[in-house]
Amino acid sequence: MAVTTETLHYDLKNAVTPNRFRGLLRMMAGYQWHYIGATLSLGIAALAKTTTYLLLRYFVDNYFSPESGARPVALWLIALGFVGLALVEGGFTFLSARLAALTAEGVTRRLRNYLFDHIQRLSFAYHDKTQTGELIQRSTSDVDALRRFYADQAIGIGRIFLLFTINFVALLQLNVRLTLLSIIVIPFVLATSIFFFKRVSKAYEAYQEQEATLSTTLQENLAGVRVVKAFARQDYEIEKFERDNWEKFKRGRNLTRMQAFFWPASDVLCSLQILAGYLIGARMAMNGEISVGTYIAFAGLIVWIIYPLRNLGRLIVQTSTGLVSFGRVLDIIKQDREPLKDGDVAPDGNLRGEIQFDRVGFEYESGVPVLEDISFEAKPGQVIALLGSTGSGKTTLVNLLPRFYEYTAGSIRLDGIELKRYPRYYLRQHIGIVEQEPFLFSRSIRENITYGVGREVSDSEVENAARAAAIHEVIATFPEGYNTLVGEKGVTLSGGQKQRVAIARTLLKNPRILILDDSTSAVDTETEAEIREALEKLMQNRTTFIIAHRIQSIMNADLILVMDKGRIVQRGRHSDLAAVDGIYRRIYEIQTRIETELEKEIASAGSLL
Repeated sequence: MAVTTETLHYDLKNAVTPNRFRGLLRMMAGYQWHYIGATLSLGIAALAKTTTYLLLRYFVDNYFSPESGARPVALWLIALGFVGLALVEGGFTFLSARLAALTAEGVTRRLRNYLFDHIQRLSFAYHDKTQTGELIQRSTSDVDALRRFYADQAIGIGRIFLLFTINFVALLQLNVRLTLLSIIVIPFVLATSIFFFKRVSKAYEAYQEQEATLSTTLQENLAGVRVVKAFARQDYEIEKFERDNWEKFKRGRNLTRMQAFFWPASDVLCSLQILAGYLIGARMAMNGEISVGTYIAFAGLIVWIIYPLRNLGRLIVQTSTGLVSFGRVLDIIKQDREPLKDGDVAPDGNLRGEIQFDRVGFEYESGVPVLEDISFEAKPGQVIALLGSTGSGKTTLVNLLPRFYEYTAGSIRLDGIELKRYPRYYLRQHIGIVEQEPFLFSRSIRENITYGVGREVSDSEVENAARAAAIHEVIATFPEGYNTLVGEKGVTLSGGQKQRVAIARTLLKNPRILILDDSTSAVDTETEAEIREALEKLMQNRTTFIIAHRIQSIMNADLILVMDKGRIVQRGRHSDLAAVDGIYRRIYEIQTRIETELEKEIASAGSLL
């Protein structure tokens, strides 16, 4: 169905309500008429079934009873009635099933699309604290549980209500006292269902949580399979998986055991009620209180009253699984999206790239500062280098620029305007990032390079970006060239090749602000020099932030910021920092000594050859 994203977002957000049944109905927005049509079709089919038993009563009483005299309706008309009622029942049962399937598949297809779209728009902070396996579990298994709810349980409740109402009214027409005696078991069936409903809900929720844990274990293992093999930790991972799988087995066994207890209990109650109805009805027929045709009709109709109620108990118990899955899906839906167009500034031209940090602070968790009192200024076209130990806050600092996270203190101004006034989408269009651990999709090299552009790109543009990233010559050696498919996350490329493809992707984007997060850490010295030489040309008129551990990579930076424990402890150019005692000079001396010793070893090895 043609439903806009905005309307769908409103409808599904509207489903976030403490009353989960109401939320499930709201989630059906756009498919209510399909559901109503499916329910009405079931009502017509049920009416045809009931009429069949009433026609059977008429047939028996008028054609087989000794007291029957004239036969007002011809036998062929009665036979035609049976055939017609069977066709009506079958046709509308089919129509009901089709409409129910359209409702279930339509709602869940739309929900899957929405969930994927919604997850894409959630904040970095949400993804930082949420496991990937958990999101996959809720977007697949829990959504499928909702599909079963709409296909079976939601329509089943309407079916049971109609079957009971229609057949109860028909039974009252046959004999009021016999009818009332035939529904004594109903309160006991409902009480048993409610008793099991609460327990099955808890058991199913525990089962789904453990299935999510197992999915996370599997996802992490497959994503890190190279590490597992490299460290020969297969036995450890197998033991871990078996432990989580055993816990899932125990919880699944507990859930199955509860359901197994429910079926015999409800079957015994329903069977006793039907047997009692048969006995009482037979005795009344033998005493002449009801006719034989009435008894035969009653024997058929009582089944269509008792067993729908027995199925109501089943649906009540199974509905608990749908409600649990609905709650788990709502946990994602109710998360606020990251507003990409929240700023009130929309510059017509390109950014100049002038950035001022004024006493900026940031906390991932309240009371635990990650950045404190960060102040510096970057002029357009300058290169700002960040140096420091792991955990000193370098990556966090640059992540504030595209507003992946919001600074909690101070001010950041871009071209003289507060950063928070810029829409996120605008910032991310004009900021290019090469991550410390580059990610490549399981697509061709060309598709990976052009991923962030959002327009048609010529082959020459792709090749120029690849040349600038010193990867073109490598790609040219591949049989398929730029059409070469890379494996999942680029596993068919070396670490250095992946980083250079990621650099080419960023360069093709032609951003005004460039962030290189230790992007040359996985390349050799010669390749790093090639990349650095190309970048020096391409970084002209761009404000560039470089995070690096090699001082050689940042010696030409306009400003070097040395960070420690979330603070800037030193700042200046290379010559200034190398001349004074401090962290920078110590790192520089250590790296210089290592490189000198390495050159001596290489030279001595060469002389031996």
